[in-house]
Amino acid sequence: MKALLTTILAGSCLMANAQSKLIGNWQGLLTAGTSLRMVFHIAEAGGKLSATMDSPDQGVSGIPCASVYFTNDSVGIEIGKAEIRYTGRIVSKDSIAGKWHQGGRDFEVNLKKTDHPAGIQHSQTPKPPFNYLSEDVLFNNADKSIQYGATITIPKAPGTYPAILLISGSGPQNRDEEIMGHKPFAVIADYLTNHGYIVLRVDDRGVGQTTGTRAGSTSADFAKDAEAAIDYLKTRKEVNKKKIGIIGHSEGGLIAPMVAAERKDIDFIVMQAGPGVKTTELMAAQTEALLKTGGVKDEVVKEYGVLYRNVTTNILKAKDSSEARNEVIAAISQWKTTASKESIEFSGVATEAGINDIAKDFMAIYNDKWYNYFFHADPQPYLQKLSCKVLAVNGDKDIQVISSQNLPAIQKALEKSKSKVYTVKEFSGLNHLFQHCKACTVEEYRDIDETFSTEALQYITDWLGKNVK
Repeated sequence: MKALLTTILAGSCLMANAQSKLIGNWQGLLTAGTSLRMVFHIAEAGGKLSATMDSPDQGVSGIPCASVYFTNDSVGIEIGKAEIRYTGRIVSKDSIAGKWHQGGRDFEVNLKKTDHPAGIQHSQTPKPPFNYLSEDVLFNNADKSIQYGATITIPKAPGTYPAILLISGSGPQNRDEEIMGHKPFAVIADYLTNHGYIVLRVDDRGVGQTTGTRAGSTSADFAKDAEAAIDYLKTRKEVNKKKIGIIGHSEGGLIAPMVAAERKDIDFIVMQAGPGVKTTELMAAQTEALLKTGGVKDEVVKEYGVLYRNVTTNILKAKDSSEARNEVIAAISQWKTTASKESIEFSGVATEAGINDIAKDFMAIYNDKWYNYFFHADPQPYLQKLSCKVLAVNGDKDIQVISSQNLPAIQKALEKSKSKVYTVKEFSGLNHLFQHCKACTVEEYRDIDETFSTEALQYITDWLGKNVK
């Protein structure tokens, strides 16, 4: 079995740029005597694509797909053992032209990418009418190069209120941080606004109503986007300018202290599953956790973790692409001298062709500005520079940002900071999205009705009430 050495952070995981085109919700219409809507939900974990399918008009959802492949913009999805499959080709960033194959017949089905697929509604998703004001807004950064689309929610009673900016995890996210039918930021905004806070949630650059492009952008650029949103909040008469804060999830939990460390107008931050250790260390632990939940033997996981650490450590020291590729190959070759045959086969590096494939994967990372910046990231300097109030929370079942690795590191950094008020809290039984989980895999996110633990929401709200209001 070949396992890619790249994984995800966030709400997401890391993936090759080409493959990332496919991640998301794709909806189309199958006409075969009658018209039926179909929705594919394509996700990625541990470098492997997976999918489920809904047929909203038949009242069916969550049908597991046997396999997904993606090569040179060609897409293939095997639905099951009944020789049912979908094949197509990506013709634009949000369009696939393809066919549904069943019973020896082909039906044209063209898919459109959508943030609002039919037939998905989790019970926590807020529904109007709301007990607060909800306004869709547009604003610009200082040089007018990017326009941001956002939603601001404000308590109805006259007066000024503490204000909170929500920052999403890695990958292109809309203002609700929508993932697998869940809208965590809509849930958080609804809860906090009902408890007396103004909340601003913003489409990421290149998503929804926000202009700009993600290509070539890094976490540092996203920090500038966050600063533009803070500046916008300060223009609102309803905002208490002395009580502005940030809630950042996953990569957003890195960006929040980046912003707060440089600005004196940030009163507090909440890190939700944010990193506390260097990204290379975090990703190695994440890789091992993903493999374990996938049923890989402990011995193989351990050896694979060694390989991952060796490769990432070596490649980040390289001065150029040529040296980086040589470092990857050298690290793999050295590892093979001590690794078991099973681990070598699993890792896909038994042959020279396999080694070259892995080297190619890592060169894509090395040459991509976002990946390269992210893999060099270290949250410690930002955390130690903070002077604002800080709450760091995570679930002990998170396999993307391991709580036992990151929360203690955040605690130690804050002890060295100028922050006088800080709390680090681990929740039992919660995953990366702060859902109560059973299998606690990435794939399970969509199957859980709960979007965000009420227990965690209440804890965050109580902390804000004590330290901010």
